Amino acid sequence: MEQKKFDLNSIIGFALIFGIMMWIMYQNQPTQAEIDAKKAKQEQVAKAKVKTEEVKAVQAVATDSTQVKALQGTLGSFAYSAALPSAKNEFTTIENELVTLKIANKGGYIAKATLKNFKSIDKNGPLVQLIKNNNANLNIALQTKEGKVLNTKDLFFEPTLTKIDGNQVLSMKLKAGENQFLEYKYVLKANDYMLDFDVRSQGLASVLNTSNPVNLNWNLKSTRNEKSISYENTLTEVVYEYEDGKDNYLGQSQDEKTVEDLTYVAFKQHFFTSILLSKTPIKGAKLASENLIKDAEKDTVYMKSFKSSLPLAFANGELDYKMNWYYGPADYKVLNAYDRNLDEIIPLGWGIFGWINKFIFVPLFGFMSSYFAYGIAIILFTVLIKLVMGPITYKSFLSQAKMKVLRPELNELNEKFKDPVKKQQETMKLYNKAGVNPMAGCIPALIQMPFMFASFKYFPSAIELRQQGFLWANDLSSYDSIFKLPFRIPLYGDHVSLFPILAAIAIFFYMKYTTGDQQMAAPQQEGMPDMGKIMKMMIWMSPIMMLIFFNNYGSGLSLYNLFSNLMTLGIMFYIKNYVVDEQKIHAQIQENKLKEPKKPSKFQQKLQEAMEQAEAQKKANKK
Repeated sequence: MEQKKFDLNSIIGFALIFGIMMWIMYQNQPTQAEIDAKKAKQEQVAKAKVKTEEVKAVQAVATDSTQVKALQGTLGSFAYSAALPSAKNEFTTIENELVTLKIANKGGYIAKATLKNFKSIDKNGPLVQLIKNNNANLNIALQTKEGKVLNTKDLFFEPTLTKIDGNQVLSMKLKAGENQFLEYKYVLKANDYMLDFDVRSQGLASVLNTSNPVNLNWNLKSTRNEKSISYENTLTEVVYEYEDGKDNYLGQSQDEKTVEDLTYVAFKQHFFTSILLSKTPIKGAKLASENLIKDAEKDTVYMKSFKSSLPLAFANGELDYKMNWYYGPADYKVLNAYDRNLDEIIPLGWGIFGWINKFIFVPLFGFMSSYFAYGIAIILFTVLIKLVMGPITYKSFLSQAKMKVLRPELNELNEKFKDPVKKQQETMKLYNKAGVNPMAGCIPALIQMPFMFASFKYFPSAIELRQQGFLWANDLSSYDSIFKLPFRIPLYGDHVSLFPILAAIAIFFYMKYTTGDQQMAAPQQEGMPDMGKIMKMMIWMSPIMMLIFFNNYGSGLSLYNLFSNLMTLGIMFYIKNYVVDEQKIHAQIQENKLKEPKKPSKFQQKLQEAMEQAEAQKKANKK
């Protein structure tokens, strides 16, 4: 009973407390007059804020107007662009799966170009940036009606970025008025290194002096992207196309040229290139290149300075040029796919060397490298080439074997005839009777030479090898250093590469093995160089040259030469010991002597006539 009483008292207490609190709140609520006063104060504050913003806006407009008026003295009508909102921004970015391009609002040109799928220097390096740190600029020098020269690189463009059919379209307008402007229009497609670049003007006929062309100046300092800056620099150059498909390049040191009907200019580095293309041929273009590396140990950032000045002509008082930019790899397959003669930028060699690379090496190595690791692909590629060349190697050895069999009779002729002309005549008769062509051993070697020179062009240009490792070489496109020297040796460098050493050893044994038979087969002719001494010298000179010059070359080329010499050595050993039978050759020669001698070839006849004329001239001089 006491518990119930206590609970009832508690409830009554809480109710009294709640009632007292409600009465206090009622007594303290604001009156209607106080509410109206507070509301009036808030409205007054809001009006003051609006007035402040209006004052700031008026001040900004006044400032812009004052700025425009002040700039008109230097910029003329283009002072309008300085007051645009774009003047406060730095870059406008466009990108796809392959490239990121940052376009500077001041100047309207590409200020940064980054390739997303390639690393600089090595696999752990930053992404390759063809344009960075102000190493490139684009400028058009505009001449106004008042005679002032204005540079677009110093003026602000208004950017408008849109997307049309999946393509990013960036319009950069340098305005002289709302409907008066110079426009750079960039169109970047998906998954493409090439972008459209249009240069056009609208309503500027009344602003600019349009009687003469304006110069579009594109300059770039090539930056290092590979391990060896000196090696990269030798493959960095200006390449250009002109006169409906012709192509040429500037020299490696300092060179300048004026080119008519230019259709593209490429600032090429070792494995990357920046290209400006024009669908309208440009007349009187000026190109220049300067080597910036004076000391490879100190000059380690920039390689060459490239400059181009392209006159753009007005048509009906306006500019209208359809152009393209390419920022990407110097990859033969990628460039060739554009069908605009860009494959000529890749230095695969001229004439037959270029044909071998384009139609044999590129597709064959591309096929093999799609199934095997690149080092293995080089070895299999080399083996296949040498097997195909096997019959030619056989012909060469067969000719050497025949000459070796005839050596005793040739020595007898040397002893018997002292008169050079008579000796040569009898020697040629012997060759003719025996059915032996002394030039047969040279022809196979001449056939193989183009393939060797083609490899010297192909492997340094094969971007597929870039940063691909094999055995101890971590990059087949660069040297395979196994030891860093504490000093630099002229021509050799400051490191030791292993593949060139192995290739030099292989070529030494190859020449040692083959020159013995060649010396025995070729008797010394009076008045002619001693081929024996030359051969002995070449046994040592060839490996030394391989060792020195290949030390800084790509290890992929050294790997190819190593297995090329090993394969040739193996094929020759097999032919000499298991295919060529000197006794059968001797019997065949003796049988040929009994037959009616063949008529001397035209070459033999001309050689004979040349010998006779030389001897006659020699006798005439003695008199």
